[in-house]
Amino acid sequence: MKRKLHTPEQIVKKLREADAAIAAGSTVEQVCRQLGISDATYYNWRKQYGRMKLDQIKQFKSLQKENSQLKKLVAELSLDKAILEEALRGNY
Repeated sequence: MKRKLHTPEQIVKKLREADAAIAAGSTVEQVCRQLGISDATYYNWRKQYGRMKLDQIKQFKSLQKENSQLKKLVAELSLDKAILEEALRGNY
């Protein structure tokens, strides 16, 4: 089965729809069937995105992007440091 990739904005929208349907008396299984997702996906999304709002999602995405850039930078600097230390020892 082909996976659908949902954007965080779509996920939040679907979670809000699910909340409204559950409040109206539907079960989680019925709501998941209507949204086209599995129960596990619903609970994973609920755990990850919980009560986030759209502006918090956008901030979260930008922080994740910045974090990945910083990790890449640290990895490059660590490699440069290791190369310089080895050259300093004269083991080249």
